[in-house]
Amino acid sequence: MKFLSALLLSLLALTSLASAADYPAPQEGNFVVKDFQFKSGERLPEVKLHYYTLGAAQKDANGKVRNAVLILHGTGGSGRNFLTPNFAGVLFAPGELLDAAKYFIILPDNVGHGQSSKPSDGLRMRFPHYEYDDMIELQYRLLTQGLGVNHLRLVLGTSMGGMHTWLWGEQHPDFMDALMPLASQPVEIAGRNRMMRRMIMDDIRTDPDWNNGEYKAQPHGLTAALHVLLIMGSSP
Repeated sequence: MKFLSALLLSLLALTSLASAADYPAPQEGNFVVKDFQFKSGERLPEVKLHYYTLGAAQKDANGKVRNAVLILHGTGGSGRNFLTPNFAGVLFAPGELLDAAKYFIILPDNVGHGQSSKPSDGLRMRFPHYEYDDMIELQYRLLTQGLGVNHLRLVLGTSMGGMHTWLWGEQHPDFMDALMPLASQPVEIAGRNRMMRRMIMDDIRTDPDWNNGEYKAQPHGLTAALHVLLIMGSSP
């Protein structure tokens, strides 16, 4: 608990403590999952997961990794979101709470995001329907099959990544020592949150220019969708 409390206090102080990048340069790579079946039953012959890592894995005498930290981004983001002075410059620097010389930090781009496989690569609306369970399964395969990580010190996530963090605790309770979900609650998406998401989707789908994703120019409905997203994501 002291570890999580200290980490939370550090996150709250990000804006005042931000400094130039003095943590190790991140390494990036791709891991490909062959013939992946989504929970919907749909398949892709290959699913690419892009990721960034800092530091190196350390194993105990029994071969269990003891210093790996998985950090998960929010909707529309990527692992690169965390490589900023306000986050990495505070947490990953020498002597800080997630010192990259001490911890093996893993920042994946989830499926549908960043440089990982996503609908805009070409399949558009023919891309398999995916949900949180699929995203977590792919994260798990990246760790275990791609990076050789058999245990996590911490799972930390923001927004959608926070929802993933709750589910990591449910689906793989013995895989990590600690969970830190941020800006999320362990409940279904409902109320104004769900309503605004439906408004965004309707603005896009009901635009004739949308053409079920086979559009030639950006649909005008995106403007209305962005207006709702601005209201949804802002605060007084």
